[in-house]
Amino acid sequence: MANQTVGFAYHTSSPSTPDWLNKGDNAWQMTASTLVALQSMPGLVILYGSIVKKKWAVNSAFMALYAFAAVLICWVLLCYRMAFGDELLPFWGKGAPALGQKYLLGRANVPASTHYHKDGTPETVRNELFYPMATLVYFQFTFAAITMILLAGSVLGRMNIKAWMAFVPLWLIFSYTVGAFSLWGGGFLYQWGVIDYSGGYVIHVSSGIAGLTAAYWVGPRVRGDRERFSPNNVLLMLAGAGLLWMGWSGFNGGAPYAANTSAPIAILNTNICAATSLLVWTILDVIYFEKPSVIGAVQGMMTGLVCITPGAGLVQSWAAIVMGILAGSIPWFTMMILHKKSTLLQKVDDTLGVFHTHAVAGLLGGALTGLFAEPVLCDLLLPVKGSRGAFYGGTGGMQFLKQLVGALFVIVWNLLSTSIILLLIRLVIPLRMPDNQLMIGDDAVHGEEAYALWGDGEKYDPAKHGSLFTEQARPNQHHVNNGAIGVTVQL
Repeated sequence: MANQTVGFAYHTSSPSTPDWLNKGDNAWQMTASTLVALQSMPGLVILYGSIVKKKWAVNSAFMALYAFAAVLICWVLLCYRMAFGDELLPFWGKGAPALGQKYLLGRANVPASTHYHKDGTPETVRNELFYPMATLVYFQFTFAAITMILLAGSVLGRMNIKAWMAFVPLWLIFSYTVGAFSLWGGGFLYQWGVIDYSGGYVIHVSSGIAGLTAAYWVGPRVRGDRERFSPNNVLLMLAGAGLLWMGWSGFNGGAPYAANTSAPIAILNTNICAATSLLVWTILDVIYFEKPSVIGAVQGMMTGLVCITPGAGLVQSWAAIVMGILAGSIPWFTMMILHKKSTLLQKVDDTLGVFHTHAVAGLLGGALTGLFAEPVLCDLLLPVKGSRGAFYGGTGGMQFLKQLVGALFVIVWNLLSTSIILLLIRLVIPLRMPDNQLMIGDDAVHGEEAYALWGDGEKYDPAKHGSLFTEQARPNQHHVNNGAIGVTVQL
């Protein structure tokens, strides 16, 4: 009789509950995936739409929204298995669809992740997880999507939207998958023992370097936008930043692929580092500019989150504070002081300073992981046993060198691949919007405006784009302004 009260989902004989399934790990991994997805959609969509000038709010938000959708389709059609499938080259997997139920219902694993000793004998068996492949495919998609959206921050306010639509799948295929396989999927950097706990290199250094490269090839914003680019909604910008910060618990907490002891350490360290960095950045703003800046606080939050990512579950919490201090000061210096004095950096119009907040902070985090990675924490997770940072002696000095070489590979690959992709696109589609669109903004590019106040939004054509109401069914025809679609004013 008692058995009859147990829900069908809990029957051990159910075909949806194989022996290898751990429901706790599966539930956490899907939760972490959702948290990371919320960082992009709506987190960065809101952040981008708010941190730019009013005339670029729609375009900036749309670039993020489009990337999120386009990356998902490319990911399941080809790219997931290029990043986490069987080895094709030491830095690339064999591309194939991840769509069939036989593949998605099977036990998740990373086939090339077996780690070998120098003599060729296995040291760590391949990574086999306690949930279905569908969970891992979606989790890793959210990382790919946010990388693409972070890159967009460098070219907001002038990149031709059609060129962006072509760029997203090409960069995902020829740049992101290479870094992901090399460092996470069993490629040569993974086998060598380079540490990238949750994407300091795969996501942040790559997006920062690719963003700076794209900004160079696309060209600058119009002079007026470059000289003054104030946020159109600071409070909404903070809402987007809040989603980004809170979502990072899934970002770094999901990296162990399980609800194990590494996950809570990673989450705690992530928040400690972010808070420390935000405070340091704000203090420097007060000292140097004599007033705290909300935008500066958001930048400091970002650099702290990025810096801790390469070693979130591998360093002690005191080290997370040290990393936060450096994350709030070194990128602050490169962005606020060095950038303004550097002729080279001044020539490249990186709209949101993605190079500083992601490439500089990511490289800093990777190097600091090479110093602070704690041996006991490393052995909980890493495939190379005995890994440690330089501060712990032994092979730590070599680990620090590995971190620098790994960063160099990611930097060079992204410089070359991003340049080649954009130069090829330029043969067909102009990379930069024409000047007449740049002067007007959203209304010229999309026929839509972020804030359709009285008299705004005249170019919105309901016959072309659709409307909430048809002419026949629209309630209360006695309104004042036909240009304000869907807005009715009683006289």
